[in-house]
Amino acid sequence: MGAGISSESSTDGGDSPGRRRKLEDIPESCIAMELWLDKNTGGVCVSISSKALSITGIDDRRYWNHIPTEESRFQTVAYLLQIWWFEVCGELEFKFPVGTYSLFFRIQLGKSSKRFGRRSCNVEHIHGWNLRPVQFQLTTSDGQHASSECYLDTPGSWILYHSGDFVIKEPDKLTKIKFSARQIDCTHIKGGLSFDSVMILPKSIAHKVR
Repeated sequence: MGAGISSESSTDGGDSPGRRRKLEDIPESCIAMELWLDKNTGGVCVSISSKALSITGIDDRRYWNHIPTEESRFQTVAYLLQIWWFEVCGELEFKFPVGTYSLFFRIQLGKSSKRFGRRSCNVEHIHGWNLRPVQFQLTTSDGQHASSECYLDTPGSWILYHSGDFVIKEPDKLTKIKFSARQIDCTHIKGGLSFDSVMILPKSIAHKVR
C-alpha cells in the first residue's frame, strides 16, 4: 500500500490529534497514516486514511468524492454517492509490539457538515445498506485470519466496525496485515456513505474509543 506513518504522531488515545510525540523506527515511505501511543497504557495505535487505501471507483466522481471535514484526523473523508460494487482494501507492514490488536473500519452513513457552528448530517441519500451486510476481513503474513459481517444501519454517527483481532508474538519481526470491507452484491446500488479510515488499536483499549 502506498501509505505510511508520520514521524510526528499523537499520543492522545482519542480520535482527534492531541499532544505530539516523536516516534522512532517509522518507515520513511509512509504517508497518509498516523501512529500514536495511548497516554495511559503506552500501546501503539495506528490510523490509516481513506486516501491510503484502494477503493473501487474512487477516481470517478460519479461514484466517490473526497470532502473536507473536521471530523477526521486527516481532515478529509471519502464520500460515496452511489455504486454497485463497494470494496475498500489495504495493507500495512509494521513491527508491532507484542500483544493483541483489533482492526476497525471508521464509517458513517450520511454526509456531515456544519452550519452556523452546529453539526448536521444529511441522510437523505443513504440507500442499499439494509439489503446485504458488509463483509470485513483481515489476514496476516503469519497465517492469521479474521472476518465479520454487519448491516450498516446507524445513520448520522461515526461507527467503528470491528473486522477482527490479530496477535503479535515476535516484537522485532515485520508483520504484513491485509484488510478489506466489501459489499459486492450487484443486484442493487449502495450510496450515502462516508468512509474515514482504518484503525488498529491494542485490544485492551479498543472498547474506549468505540
